[in-house]
Amino acid sequence: MGKWFKSGSPWIWMTGGAVSLSLIAVLGLLLLIAWRGLSYFWPAEIYQWQLRDSSGVESTLIGQIYDQEQVPTARLESAGFHFNPYPGEFVTRYLVKTGNREYVGLDFRWVLATDIVEQSKPADLAVFERTKNGNFYGYPVAVIEAGKRLETGNLTQTLAEHIERAVSLNADAMTLQKQDIGAINYQLERLRLKERRYELDGELTDTRKTELQLQRDALNADYQVLEKELFELREAAGRDAVVVRDMRGEEVTLNLSQILDVTYPNDMGLMAKIGHWFKSVGGFIMDDPREANTEGGVFPAIFGTVFMVLLMAIIVTPFGVIAAIYLHEYAKKGPVTKMIRIAVINLAGVPSIVYGVFGLGFFVYMLGGSLDQLFYPEALPSPTFGSPGVIWSALTLAILTLPVVIVSTEEGLSRIPSAVRQGSLALGATKAETLWRIVIPMASPAIMTGLILAVARAAGEVAPLMLVGVVKLAPTLPIDMNFPFVHLERKFMHLGFHIYDVGFQSPNVEAARPLVYATSFLLVTVIVTLNLTAISVRNHLREKFRALEH
Repeated sequence: MGKWFKSGSPWIWMTGGAVSLSLIAVLGLLLLIAWRGLSYFWPAEIYQWQLRDSSGVESTLIGQIYDQEQVPTARLESAGFHFNPYPGEFVTRYLVKTGNREYVGLDFRWVLATDIVEQSKPADLAVFERTKNGNFYGYPVAVIEAGKRLETGNLTQTLAEHIERAVSLNADAMTLQKQDIGAINYQLERLRLKERRYELDGELTDTRKTELQLQRDALNADYQVLEKELFELREAAGRDAVVVRDMRGEEVTLNLSQILDVTYPNDMGLMAKIGHWFKSVGGFIMDDPREANTEGGVFPAIFGTVFMVLLMAIIVTPFGVIAAIYLHEYAKKGPVTKMIRIAVINLAGVPSIVYGVFGLGFFVYMLGGSLDQLFYPEALPSPTFGSPGVIWSALTLAILTLPVVIVSTEEGLSRIPSAVRQGSLALGATKAETLWRIVIPMASPAIMTGLILAVARAAGEVAPLMLVGVVKLAPTLPIDMNFPFVHLERKFMHLGFHIYDVGFQSPNVEAARPLVYATSFLLVTVIVTLNLTAISVRNHLREKFRALEH
């Protein structure tokens, strides 16, 4: 036994067991997040309950069960509840999503199992997904087309066709508003700034005034045509409506311009539910958020996260590599170099919020404000670069992750045999040529390792971004079809901040909780995808230069 311990085998087994437990814990956490998040998009069954509370008041409730728990009977009795007959030590209660926000008032309510007199799942009970006020539950009664109530035998098909028409018209209107009308508004603003610059420079002549006015008149004429088309599309989308009988037994008229989809979960088979699940997940990834980010999709947040991380990688890689090359290849060993290395290592331990404060003070106010004074005086006092934006977020995170890239690159440079450098110099190459053609390519796997670590950290950071560029809802993306096409001064959405906002700042925490899991899983997926891409590039470079290392 003593020899076995001295051989080191127990420590190998202990280390392997610890690694295995860590992997199991990580995979378990990811599976939990994925299950809680992705199950949200599964079409849950809708129940109709006949309730009778402890005072004998009867009511009807329609909704979907989100959660359930066992509550001690004594605790409910102390809160004033009475049971007849006595249910036992524990009572089951259900968290029910009721929808119909404008009539019920609460999206969720708790229902005691002892209050349920009758429970059913009618096949014709429908869920209406709306652009505002959340879901609506009820029984479709009739379709109203242009003010006329249709008498048809196939209500389900007629309703689906009319909703599809309204959704298509709304999509056309949104595209027209964002692209064509948005482009005209952008050009009008550019003309206003151009005229202001001429005025500041003392170059606003009558000829230029006339030219600018002619351009403005032409844009306004196009705007009037597009605005008329937009109103026609919106009017056409709001032509039809549906009559629905809700849980109160009253008939409610819903305009189809506010309805995105209608489903009948109780009447759906397995394949239909799977198809609806994929459709819902696709909408979550590709759509814009609604209802204070508690509904809809997260595409702007995905785009902003990936764009900011890629911009940060483009900035941090050359600076980190150049700094590492100087420290390892050119700087003489001494107290100054040693202090610089210690400072670089210590920078990795600075809290991220400190970087955010630095970015706000230096990049946004000082550097951005100076750019506005020099290049955009016509826009003042409204800032252009002197306010938080995606470029300042990328620069702040580049400084935050710079130590990682420097240390990783230096380690890669130190692993390259000195004989390789000496052989290159002996063949007549200069030191710069040796670095560019031999040393840096051989160290590229280590550079990619540093970049992978930098991307993994930057993609999950939230605290500094709250100060230097991220917002709850960005009206436009940093990239569009308006010149210069890439707008680095714009604010953006981020998946990490979206999780914080939905989970802690949402007006309805219960409704937002599943979206927190879904967005968290999506953020992990984005980070893993970026890292796998970088890892594949690193492995390719490692195989390419493996022969030179030996």
